[in-house]
Amino acid sequence: MSPALTIRPYSEGALSQAAAKLRAGELVAFPTETVYGLGADATNADAVAGIYAAKQRPSFNPLISHFPDRDAAAKHAVFDERADKLAETFWPGALTLVLPRQTDSDVCELVTAGLPSIAVRVPAHPMARQLLRAVGRPIAAPSANRSGRISPTTAGHVAHSLGNAIGMILDGGPCGVGLESTVIDLTTDRVVMLRPGGITREQVAEILGCDVVMAETDDTAPKSPGMLTSHYAPGLPVRLDATTANPAKYGNEILLAYGDCNIKGFDAVLWLSKSGDDREAAANLFAKLHEADQPRFDGIAIAPIPEAGLGLAINDRMKRAAAPRTPHPSP
Repeated sequence: MSPALTIRPYSEGALSQAAAKLRAGELVAFPTETVYGLGADATNADAVAGIYAAKQRPSFNPLISHFPDRDAAAKHAVFDERADKLAETFWPGALTLVLPRQTDSDVCELVTAGLPSIAVRVPAHPMARQLLRAVGRPIAAPSANRSGRISPTTAGHVAHSLGNAIGMILDGGPCGVGLESTVIDLTTDRVVMLRPGGITREQVAEILGCDVVMAETDDTAPKSPGMLTSHYAPGLPVRLDATTANPAKYGNEILLAYGDCNIKGFDAVLWLSKSGDDREAAANLFAKLHEADQPRFDGIAIAPIPEAGLGLAINDRMKRAAAPRTPHPSP
């Protein structure tokens, strides 16, 4: 029988309890600046298997390992000059680097999905870094939600999605960024963005002084989370680039509005950003999707969002949310 879920607001005692649970091989959800992560000891294969079970996640989708600082990450990943530049600029922060794995890394194969690379990140959230220091081991932590569902930006989202599949949520309040980390692959000579996120493509290109190539979706053996076509999906169908309401064709839709969009004809409207601010829209994205995903509506309409800046990442999430639901093999 699964343990009863405990939600504990931040305190020294709560953090110590969370660290002890992680060291004991249990699962703990905790806040980062991007979204809430579902953490497990990355060196403990049984604990990591618990993540896949709780999330009902495809076994071929790798996980990100979290560290308190760059030096801790370098014990498990091989940093080149490019990686050091990006780490110096954006860490701690919303950037994940996919790097060659150190030959003596004790991160288990289940975390890397059997790949010779490892995805590493140093989160900016002070509670997350304090927890990572207290545990003293790499923590594998995908978003704390059922696989393919909307990512959680509050402890309540985690509880609603995972319930008693996990034992503890460390509650640090709403996440500040509200969008997963950008994932950059540096395992070859090219710089490849595997997943757009809180750090923009333009920012990475400026620091490295080179082009950043966008990776294609990979439904067979992705090198990063967030590369499956159908992902971040609410229960309701999603319609992209909605400029008008059409009840005869789409039924009673709720609109996620942005900037100077047309809201006429929609009985229900939730704003990602009235001012057309991509940072505000990114921070609101998953919370508004959760709020919109209600059985009294027939679908969710998304207003057009420009591709510039964080709009690229927002549209990436929305395309995956709108994609046909493709069943994946069991772990």
